[in-house]
Amino acid sequence: MQSFLPHLDSLSLAAQVAQMVVVRASGHLFDHQIRYPAWEPTAKILESWITDLGVGGVILLGGSAAEVALRTQQLQDWAQVPLLIAADVEEGVGQRFAGATWFPPPMAIAAVYQHNPDLAKHYAEQMAAITAQEAQAIGLNWVLAPLVDVNNNPDNPVINVRAFGETPETVSELATAFIRGAKPYPVLTVAKHFPGHGDTTVDSHLKLPVIPHDLDRLQQIELPPFQAAISAGVDSVMSAHLQIPALDPTYPATLSYKILTQELRHKLGFEGLIVTDALVMGAIADGYGANEAAVLAVEAGADILLMPVDPEGAIEAVCSAVDAGRITPEQIRDSVERIWTAKQKACAPPLKETTSHAWESIQPIVQPKELTAQLAQPTAIALVDSILQDSLRVHTPCLSRLANQLFQGSRNLIILDDALECDVIGNSTPAVTLPASKGYQLQLIDSHTPTDALNRASLHQPPTLLQLFIRGNPFRGSAGLNQTAQGWLQFLLDSEQLQALVIYGSPYILDQFAPTLPPNVPYVFSYGQMPQAQAIALEALFSAA
Repeated sequence: MQSFLPHLDSLSLAAQVAQMVVVRASGHLFDHQIRYPAWEPTAKILESWITDLGVGGVILLGGSAAEVALRTQQLQDWAQVPLLIAADVEEGVGQRFAGATWFPPPMAIAAVYQHNPDLAKHYAEQMAAITAQEAQAIGLNWVLAPLVDVNNNPDNPVINVRAFGETPETVSELATAFIRGAKPYPVLTVAKHFPGHGDTTVDSHLKLPVIPHDLDRLQQIELPPFQAAISAGVDSVMSAHLQIPALDPTYPATLSYKILTQELRHKLGFEGLIVTDALVMGAIADGYGANEAAVLAVEAGADILLMPVDPEGAIEAVCSAVDAGRITPEQIRDSVERIWTAKQKACAPPLKETTSHAWESIQPIVQPKELTAQLAQPTAIALVDSILQDSLRVHTPCLSRLANQLFQGSRNLIILDDALECDVIGNSTPAVTLPASKGYQLQLIDSHTPTDALNRASLHQPPTLLQLFIRGNPFRGSAGLNQTAQGWLQFLLDSEQLQALVIYGSPYILDQFAPTLPPNVPYVFSYGQMPQAQAIALEALFSAA
């Protein structure tokens, strides 16, 4: 082992177990910026977890990329042992941290794969390389991607467009391309969610889904992408909060020895880190005691406890389980040795010297003035454009209503889930500004709009451009048809006010809406919802007029 990691014999049992804990924190620097106080501790508590408890890592959410570059340095400065610092950046660093590159969801690349597999694999590999580079630039060293779930259920509320496809072949090819693209960089990757979260209709953030399939089906559909990811050298595998009776009729996968140890570790031969999905999620937190869940996860074979409800209590509970003989000291040591191996890859490269105090003298990975030269570079933006363009679905008939109607006075009706929590819509985003430049009047509807708004809608409203932002999102409970959007679409069709339709997000929504559209109504679908996607979609629409 390299000298910046202490020898295991010098660590107490509590210190070893603490290295197995990754806590959640805000990417913002100041306490008054915390958005999710139930999960994100204040600076004083977080510093205590890192300095006094010695937790092994932090997962961040929120803040700009530049702010997170400072935040990660702050966290590492607090740590005596270098931290794993993770983020869910499945769609690039810009998905979570403003200013960096934001890619469309992986299913956009799966759409490209249908007609050009080699190009799609190139896109997945380059997406991973850019994500890894930008993660490293701001101090992240654990990219919680790729998903290798096979989304073969259109009603899946939590995986949906986050998946690299709907067949094990597509997912395997694109996920391994992603892993290959990230491999040259000192960041860890993760294959999630084992043994496969694609065929569910329940969001495990809220409740425990059940996968009823037999072992033959699991071996044909769910497991092959994990086997491919392991063969490609993925650094870690994340468990799924799922009940799978064919593998374990008693415990969900995250807490199952049969699934994590017998299936993943032994049968599939995985030697890297096994990490739980967030233990605060409803599927686990609501069914098991917070501390007992941590013990069960370690008993099952987990090396990393992600976001336990009570980090200090989880550490104490696991130590007590070791003292009681439920868990052997050797198992804890084996887990920490795997963590040490991972930290050698993810944390060693910045070292400038090899003394035992090398970590204390590390300089920032990148100076603030250098960030603009490493984030959202023209080649990265061009790659996003290419993926969006190549996955776009456009229906613009020659006799488009757009060609025969004056834009001036038309209505731009945008429907989204929650405008107050939306990162993709604002006064300066293309979904608003491009129609406005042509004379459209904006109307915004979300979950806070009074429910009788549709009932009060006049039958004499102007021609309407309808823009829908609908995709599966964790914690929202359903990726199904947005009832508000369905009601407004039907009203606009019945009153012959629908001028054109743009859908951003889920192709399954388009598949449900398209058959109801008259053939002369143009529509455009984009997997992306970010401003870059809006501009490309609307330019495709208006260029047909």
